[in-house]
Amino acid sequence: MAFLMAYINNILQCQVTNRQALHGLSEMTCALCFLVLGLCLAFSNQLSAEDSLGGPFILSALEDAKRTVDEAYKYSRKESLSRVQKSSASPADVLRLLRQPARDTRSAVRAADYMDYTLSLIQQRVHHLHKRSLNATDLLTPDEMDTIARLTGCSARVQSPRCCSIPNVNKYRTATSICNNLRMPRRGASNTPFTRWLRAEYEDGISQPKGWNPRRPYHGFLLPLVRQVSNQILATSKVDNDQKYTHLLTIFGQWIDHDVTFTPHSPSMRSFSDGVNCEETCRKVNPCFPIEIPKGDPRFGRNSRCFPFFRSAPACRWRSNVREQINSLTAFLDAGQVYGSENMLARELRNLTSRCGLLRVNQRFSDRGRELLPFSTMDPSMCATRRRITNNPRLPEVPCFIAGDSRVDENIALTSLHTLFLREHNRLARALKKLNPRWSSETIFQEARKILGAYQQVIIFRDDLKAIIGPNAFSTFLGKYRGYSANVDPSIANVFATAAYRFAHLAIQPMIFRLNENYKENPQFPTVPLQKAFFAPWRVVFEGGIDSVIRGLVGRPAKLNTQDHMMPDALRDGLFQFSSRLAQDLASLNMQRSRDHGIPGYNAWRRFCGLFQPRNLPQLSRVLGNYGLARRLLKVYGTPANIDVWLGGVAEPFVQGGRVGPLFACLIGKQFQKIRKGDRFWWENPGVFKKRQRASLAKVSLARIICDNTGITHVPRDPFLSISPINCNKIPAFDLTPWRRRCPDDNLTDCSDFEVQNEIPIQNDLDDNEIPQDPQV
Repeated sequence: MAFLMAYINNILQCQVTNRQALHGLSEMTCALCFLVLGLCLAFSNQLSAEDSLGGPFILSALEDAKRTVDEAYKYSRKESLSRVQKSSASPADVLRLLRQPARDTRSAVRAADYMDYTLSLIQQRVHHLHKRSLNATDLLTPDEMDTIARLTGCSARVQSPRCCSIPNVNKYRTATSICNNLRMPRRGASNTPFTRWLRAEYEDGISQPKGWNPRRPYHGFLLPLVRQVSNQILATSKVDNDQKYTHLLTIFGQWIDHDVTFTPHSPSMRSFSDGVNCEETCRKVNPCFPIEIPKGDPRFGRNSRCFPFFRSAPACRWRSNVREQINSLTAFLDAGQVYGSENMLARELRNLTSRCGLLRVNQRFSDRGRELLPFSTMDPSMCATRRRITNNPRLPEVPCFIAGDSRVDENIALTSLHTLFLREHNRLARALKKLNPRWSSETIFQEARKILGAYQQVIIFRDDLKAIIGPNAFSTFLGKYRGYSANVDPSIANVFATAAYRFAHLAIQPMIFRLNENYKENPQFPTVPLQKAFFAPWRVVFEGGIDSVIRGLVGRPAKLNTQDHMMPDALRDGLFQFSSRLAQDLASLNMQRSRDHGIPGYNAWRRFCGLFQPRNLPQLSRVLGNYGLARRLLKVYGTPANIDVWLGGVAEPFVQGGRVGPLFACLIGKQFQKIRKGDRFWWENPGVFKKRQRASLAKVSLARIICDNTGITHVPRDPFLSISPINCNKIPAFDLTPWRRRCPDDNLTDCSDFEVQNEIPIQNDLDDNEIPQDPQV
């Protein structure tokens, strides 16, 4: 426009100063030039007015947004609690409640919703006034964006804390992992956005999910309905058993996932723009993104058009107009699912009356004298499922358990792992108290927490990941540890959380096995179907505790993901189904979530990993090693480029020695590489533990943890492998003696700064290049 105006101005200047220069320009042409100039000036003035919208305009939009969001939150909370109280919660309700943000995450999400809807209102009003589609962020100056961020609470979400003011910042992790990276303190911390390895693909370039407009083509083809894909590609009633790995490998994968990723839904169950309830409409209106049911679906009747799906909550936008999602957990392998990833929850989980640094345990029930998780104080409880499942209205109910991750009650196998590691923390704390009777409760707690976090890292890298991604990918991405780098961003990638680390959904057995002391079916408390083990803490309390469940995990095989038998109907047609009401479909949820997040398709990620990108049926059939599967995929997608990355990843044949294909081996390997390299408190990082402590940690045994915290007397030496159990007496105990300290002064009450005297001089207990303290603090 500036060029056009300058050009016309030059012509007119020529007309005034030298009429000969215009030669054949007629008076009409000159008049037209003046008209165009006038229009350009008017349009320029209009843009100038829009470029600075003004304080009153912005404040009005912000006030309207806050009022709308607060009313929607209040309505949704009241409606949800009412349904749970009346025992009328649907599977969609359960899924939404399971994904609700709490505590500080809820505040972070509310701030993001304030900002998101404020920008939406500004955009709508400008469009109404000027009849032009412009992005709100294009209309606002940096100062105006800063004002909106400050007044919504978003600016507080990106401000860097003063790490030097945090006690023991070089010695122990913070609960939120703030200041793990001292240069960029929020890297990897809880309640920060997922990172992107590839740019988001939203339909409007900003926030609209893929498939929002069903008539929009991608690479020349329309995207299929996710439920249609689920029906035609993933459905199976047959289960192939894994001959090498136990079901524990699958559930432990879920355990790891719940340490590093949690994507909350928006707390609102109704649209901000028109107040429509997402469970009562098939319209796509934020945050409603319903899953459409294809015609002739084998499970749904003719009158069923869709089932509800709620979009993931946004993260605060910061000088960007692209929607991002929030990760409410830390990115680090820090046993956050035991201890919590927020300060309030971390404090709530501790037994602050004890001098032994213990975690809080259940005061009403025990597991034959062993500890159980404490109960949540949330009332009413969505774990009140006993009467419905047993059809006995007289049986007593129990509340949900509470742990460091809100999904603790999702199934009783996961609940059992939570219970196991709660007990191990308390066992460690009591042992440390005996070794160091003068230690304070805080020191004992933090040291036990530090050890348990190291347990996780050792077991995952030594025993778990190699079985998943195979030895070749493990060597490529996760070979020898080469130290910490503050330049590496450990934040969880959106594609990892949304697609790659959901591979294990195809390795879940449709049953939760429960076995007796001889690893036979438990006659008193037999194996239960998976859909009857959801949100059922009462089964742990009243049906024999965790021992029979853990025996079932180590004594029965995982489901083997095969290209012909992918996802059992228990997960595809029965997720969170407590009654005959509409159940959820896990396969559809995974693909819809990927589209909600704007995750690029299969070929884009193959390119990212340096893998060949198939473009037709013969090429796809070679990549998959399965002509029939390739043909079925192209029948619904049209092109390999459109295949949802989660489905493309789980459809690939396994890499040698692994349980995922080449694409997911790459994405999983790359993510854990960044987690390890970007963690200042990684157990192998010099200065985090002493040499003798590292030597002890390297020998930690998951089998021994099971032996020490249950009544199980025989367990496989490697509980991930389908091998015969051995007597616990043959499994070495964890050596805690390197943690013994000695006080040279009897008046000291906390000996945490003194080393035990032994044959190795203290000054030589560090490697040559070891730096025990970060010099920046």
